[in-house]
Amino acid sequence: MSRRSLLGAAGAWFLSGCSATGALDALAPQGTYDLREGQAYGSLPRQRLDVYLPLAPRSKPPLVVFFYGGAWTRGDRAAYRFVGEALASRGAAVAVADYRLSPQVRWPEILQDCAAATRWVFAHAEALGCDPARIFLMGHSAGAYNAAMLALDPHWLAGQGLRPAQLAGWVGLAGPYDFLPITDADSRVAFDWPNTPPASQPITHVAPGAPRALLLAARKDGTVNPERNTLGLAARLQAAGVPVRVQVFDRVGHATLVGALARPLAWLAPVRQEVVDFVSG
Repeated sequence: MSRRSLLGAAGAWFLSGCSATGALDALAPQGTYDLREGQAYGSLPRQRLDVYLPLAPRSKPPLVVFFYGGAWTRGDRAAYRFVGEALASRGAAVAVADYRLSPQVRWPEILQDCAAATRWVFAHAEALGCDPARIFLMGHSAGAYNAAMLALDPHWLAGQGLRPAQLAGWVGLAGPYDFLPITDADSRVAFDWPNTPPASQPITHVAPGAPRALLLAARKDGTVNPERNTLGLAARLQAAGVPVRVQVFDRVGHATLVGALARPLAWLAPVRQEVVDFVSG
């Protein structure tokens, strides 16, 4: 398959919300990680996560909790095996978490699920052979919002007996961090617009001492404005003295930014290398 064909197939896959039979998962190697599937972090059907562990690591690896995007209305952990493979094959463990979705729930319940998944990871890091001092949050699009809120607003992790300071850092890919007023129809439902409080926005919670961050975006992102969101949050973090690395790439879009983690699309942008360097350092 040509690079152009792969790019088109991957873009269509993300936008259609296809399952693990999608292009990138189908092409992701399967012998490069140890999979612990369907781990329950709560009692509800969508409170499950899959853990991808490196094979024969030389030392305790870092552990990344990954939240996928989908406008808080769609998504499935099984469709992100390529993310687990991309990082586990490079020495970082990954927990890909499902969470409840709108319209069944709204943003507070979504964040509560993400915090509960993070609690599970902290509680099981040692048993998984991972380093509990190197636990990171990571997300793409709506999932990057989830990661940002847990890292910046102490309220969510506090409900699980945790603090943002216990995180080694967080990674945001094309995240919406400052998006009021809400114009997207699905997001309006998820955030109960127009009754959405300003405190729902990650940028309002930036403070000195927040976990270090890696923020990646696509320059020509037609879904989430990178200047207002990624660059705006980066500036706010820098002003607060929070270590942050920000990169904006030219050859990817909103969907293919996370797709570039996978080997077939790695030529588009060094997303995987940026993430690996960040969590390994």
